[in-house]
Amino acid sequence: MPSAVILTALPVEYLAVRAHLNDLQEKMHPQGTIYEVGKFLGDELTWEVGIGEVGAGNAGAAVEAERAITTLKPDVLFFVGIAGGIKDVAIGDVVVATQVYGYESGKVEEQFWTRPAVGQSAYALVQRAKSEARRDEWRQKLDEVAPVTPKVWVAPIAAGEKVIASRESALFQFLRASYNDAIAVEMEGFGFLSTAFAYPNIKAMVIRGISDLIEDKNDGSPESGQAPEAIRQQQASEHAAAFAFSLLAKLNLLNVSESSSESHGLKNTRAVQINTDNAKGYQTIVRGETVNIGETYKY
Repeated sequence: MPSAVILTALPVEYLAVRAHLNDLQEKMHPQGTIYEVGKFLGDELTWEVGIGEVGAGNAGAAVEAERAITTLKPDVLFFVGIAGGIKDVAIGDVVVATQVYGYESGKVEEQFWTRPAVGQSAYALVQRAKSEARRDEWRQKLDEVAPVTPKVWVAPIAAGEKVIASRESALFQFLRASYNDAIAVEMEGFGFLSTAFAYPNIKAMVIRGISDLIEDKNDGSPESGQAPEAIRQQQASEHAAAFAFSLLAKLNLLNVSESSSESHGLKNTRAVQINTDNAKGYQTIVRGETVNIGETYKY
């Protein structure tokens, strides 16, 4: 039976994924990480799907992706959850990441010089996502009748350790100037794909539902016309999960392995050689190695 693992950061994301599975059983990593493993009936295959809630941040996502791979040994690896929209997208839309920019990689001098590190989703999964995005079938997995039909975008996103809540912030302006093709921002995708790079036989992808737009983040007041944040997060999580399982339903491993010589992982290995002079760093895992990345920047 083919195997997939879907990781999430938040409880609301985990529950949205869990709703698609049957016959759930618990499995534990030796270090204590707890997974649930269930069954999912696809169009051609029945999948064994393990799910885990790993918390926020690229570093944690990298560590937990490694643990999930060694414990559950998946053929396919997804990270599913919510993200903030930078441009083009609307609340409730789904973004399938072609690549994830680790936007905090760079060199700190009088200004911050970017040295972009890029994680890529698997080519075969991106092609399948583009095909499914042109259809309406995935929306049939949604319980709701949405007033506005959610769209699916297959495009780059950005990932870092900071929550961006304002378009007026220096960090938002930095993203728009340096990563202007990224349409959403989140906190785990780069670390997740960095770990997946070390396992070329596992096809990995990041799928996000848009829960807020940067200019309107956390604005759930009656005057705004928006739903409260908790409702938006639940809706975005359910949309991302529905699209993820629509992809999984269509996958045939004989076709997925490998339709291209291009695989997921770090696109620019030089970019992970990060200078941390004059910067207090946090740790992240890149291709199995621990490196320091500066956390304090001048823009």
